[in-house]
Amino acid sequence: MRVADFLAEQHVPFETLLHPPAFSAQKRAKYLHLPGRQVAKSVLLRGPEGFLLAVLPATHHIDAEALAESLAGPVRLANDDEIANAFRDCEWGVVPPFGALYGLPVVLDEMLSRDSWIVFEGNSQVEALRMHCRDFEELEKPRRLQFAR
Repeated sequence: MRVADFLAEQHVPFETLLHPPAFSAQKRAKYLHLPGRQVAKSVLLRGPEGFLLAVLPATHHIDAEALAESLAGPVRLANDDEIANAFRDCEWGVVPPFGALYGLPVVLDEMLSRDSWIVFEGNSQVEALRMHCRDFEELEKPRRLQFAR
């Protein structure tokens, strides 16, 4: 299912933003003329209980040690094959933040304010979606943690 279809089906307000192909969240921010802190990136991780999605500002990186401490076990980045297998309905390399669509738990970094707008990739490298972070939280019920640096 396309992410935009999922949001529409859930009656969640969002806006679709088209842009040139962006293979990173920082590029997406540049093409959309947005500050990097408003653009969220999603990262597929392998944690102590299986795969999970980490959502954090484009301007930051995952502190694997802090996340491992919060999750009570080791954490590593998923490899390309694991990403392709998890997100078969997306273009290669695309990791949308909606774990509910893929049976994955989600952790959301505390830096992303509940009251702010967030922009993230949809199912392709040329489509971004903008929505309120509070709507994302109400839909996904992510675990809020501090893991970005």
